[in-house]
Amino acid sequence: MTIGDVRIRQVRHTNGKLRAVASITIDGCFVVHDIRIFEREGAFFVAMPSRKASDGSYKDIAHPLNTETREYIQKVILESYETFLKENGDNEFSD
Repeated sequence: MTIGDVRIRQVRHTNGKLRAVASITIDGCFVVHDIRIFEREGAFFVAMPSRKASDGSYKDIAHPLNTETREYIQKVILESYETFLKENGDNEFSD
């Protein structure tokens, strides 16, 4: 699997932990939108697109089937987010 394109849309003016929303293109033929980038305890992580169920819980509507794929997707998205921040004068990833 190859992620050929990552698009980042930064979320501004939020008091929550959501920092940005990403879209990825997989193998040049499948797009996943609304992957959210959150910050928690000084670290960033991604959450796959989800929808609210009738019981109030959230269920992923698209997600990797194994740990390796999840880690690869997260790595690519967070690297793109870091580049996005550097290009836009933000240094959230700085130590």
